[in-house]
Amino acid sequence: MPADKDRTESVFGALLRAIVEDSPLKAAGFIVTIYGDVVEPRGGVVWTGNLIETCAAVGISETLVRTAVSRLVAAGQLSGEREGRRSFYRLAAPARSEFAAAARLLFGPPEAADWHFVQMTGTAPDEAMQVLERAGHARLGPRLAVGARPLPHLKQPAVVFRGEVVSGERDLGAFASDHWNLALHAEAYHGFLRRFGRLADLLGGGMRLGAAESLVARLVLVHQFRLVVLRDPRLPQAALPADWPGEAARMLFADLYLRLSPEADLHVARHFVTAAGALPEASEATLRRLSLLRESIRRDFS
Repeated sequence: MPADKDRTESVFGALLRAIVEDSPLKAAGFIVTIYGDVVEPRGGVVWTGNLIETCAAVGISETLVRTAVSRLVAAGQLSGEREGRRSFYRLAAPARSEFAAAARLLFGPPEAADWHFVQMTGTAPDEAMQVLERAGHARLGPRLAVGARPLPHLKQPAVVFRGEVVSGERDLGAFASDHWNLALHAEAYHGFLRRFGRLADLLGGGMRLGAAESLVARLVLVHQFRLVVLRDPRLPQAALPADWPGEAARMLFADLYLRLSPEADLHVARHFVTAAGALPEASEATLRRLSLLRESIRRDFS
């Protein structure tokens, strides 16, 4: 019914604006999310017009999209091709491994702890130490860092020591609180739960989104959860506070992603195109993601 549809669009629009205002989107980062969620699992290439239309739904202008695409091309993340008057962009080869790693993090099972120490040995260690800190490692000294996440690619030379906790596990939480600002990451998860908990309440209360709205909601969901998770040091459970909100955020992400996907994927199939034709509604990769998320929910409630 038109009145119900108008009300849904109004309520969803207000919620989307509140989410975006609370955690603003940047054009390049959101375009990366579109590729990671929609394009890469369906072949990696899409028409520029689809990027412009999708970004417009979250308030990102065409000018900002074109500027961001140019910068992503210059950074070696995208490569372009033309077919008539249309431009299409695909992921460049170096970016695909990064996208695959992010997908494993968002959709795959929890990572096993991988404690290690990294001692930078080059003449200019500070840049590498900043890379390690952005990847969730803690700085122990000017050249020494510790982490439990997979080691990022480092351009500078380093000595890496693998480690394991052989005693004192009861004090692992104190060690973690001494070296990581866990309160900052906990607040990021709480913010995610607060923003998207409202969307879960609306969907649970019977609100039904159309295909276009479902895709936009899913993209914003993925974008904001990805930013929180990538910054999280992802320490093992024994090192985290008892009230750590990370698992609750992951469950909310899985639940909303599964709810939004049927309509979102319909919109992709109806509107997203390559030079060879429409993107498929589903692929082996997208079906695998949905399966992994269902498994994570079953695992949580088993």
